[in-house]
Order: sequence, then C-alpha cells, then structure tokens
Amino acid sequence: MKLKEKINEDFKIALKEKKEIGIGTLRMLKAVIFNKEKEKRYKIFQKEKELKEEDLIEKSQLTDEEVIEVISSEIKKRKEAIEEFEKGKRQDLAEKEKKEIEILKKYMPEEISEEEIKKMAKEIIESIRAKTQKDIGKVMAQLMPKVKGRIEGSKVSQIVKELLSKKI
Repeated sequence: MKLKEKINEDFKIALKEKKEIGIGTLRMLKAVIFNKEKEKRYKIFQKEKELKEEDLIEKSQLTDEEVIEVISSEIKKRKEAIEEFEKGKRQDLAEKEKKEIEILKKYMPEEISEEEIKKMAKEIIESIRAKTQKDIGKVMAQLMPKVKGRIEGSKVSQIVKELLSKKI
C-alpha cells in the first residue's frame, strides 16, 4: 500500500472513531499533499502541454519519497511552533502540536541511529578525502540523499562537523 493510501485509510478510521486531533492532522496533511500534487501537475503541464488529463493526473501523483518530504516539512513546522508556543507560555497549544507530531511520525521511515550516520559519514569523508570544515558541504551533499527523511539535517550536520574537527 502506498503511503498516501495509508494516510487516506487512517483518515477514514479517525473520522469513524471521532478522533479530533487525528482528523485535523490528517485532513491538513491530505490538503498539503493535494496542493503539492497540483503544483507538480502545473509544472508537468508547462513542459508537456499535449498530455491527456488522465495522464497528467497520474504523472503528478506524489511518490512515497515526496510524501515523506511533505510530512518531514510538516513535522519541522510543528517543532518550530512548539518553541514559539513555549516562549509565549502557551503550553496547551504546544501540547497540541506535540500530539500532531506523534501522528505524523507514524508515516515516517524508521529513524536512523547516530552510529549509522557516523559510519556513513566516515566512509564519505574517506572516499572524498575531506579534511577541513570547508569540506562539510561536499560531505553533506553525498550524505543527505541517503538519510533524507530518516533524521534531521541539523543532527547530520553536527555529526559531520564533529568528525571533521577530529581530522584536523
């Protein structure tokens, strides 16, 4: 089952069970996915104006990887919102955001461990002979596609910086 289908099924279940937070979160997620597909459809149409409508709709469906990117982005937005709500002493709203993150995380691939990241980063550092902090960008460019959606970019960056600082 594709990830988008799973989200739709879970939305129907949340509706039947009247789970307010689940309904709201999944409705929002479905809307964001729908908008991304519309964007993609428009871009495809600009390049291939002769496509039939049904082909255009099929080509513009988001892949599981693209859906994971959308979910990852939504999780990041909620983490930022939590920080702001906590600064504003709105614990009730921060809690709501945390619950939404929990729902969204169900659709993310299993998070990769820091040890796995370190191992992968060391291999890349050795293969491209990275030596200084200036090489962080080169290492990140090769590492991020391998771990995308499975760990936050800031954590990966921190690990790479640590490994390169030990090289000096």
